[in-house]
Amino acid sequence: QVQPVESGGGLVQAGGSLRLSCAASGRIFGINSMGWYRQAPGKQRELVARITVGGSTDYADSVKGRFTISRDGAKNWVYLQMNSLKPEDTAVYYCNIVRWSTDYWGQGTQVTVSS
Repeated sequence: QVQPVESGGGLVQAGGSLRLSCAASGRIFGINSMGWYRQAPGKQRELVARITVGGSTDYADSVKGRFTISRDGAKNWVYLQMNSLKPEDTAVYYCNIVRWSTDYWGQGTQVTVSS
């Protein structure tokens, strides 16, 4: 089993930046991808960005050009640099790790963007 451990998040004004970090602890062999999802009040959880072990990335259309995902493979960390934040980016952000086709979730970190 692998456990995502998140850090970062907080309150920022619109147009500002935040960086989220997630470390994979436990059984890290066999990790296929790491990424971030978010869930706003009353909405479904949605993919924000993910990166595979091969370095391929996927982004939600709403964050393309503003968010950047990166991974430190040696340390099994994944980062989400969020720039030009908007109030609609306000949500709980969850780190996701896929290992042997099984999803593992962090506890979530709140990101609040004020207008």
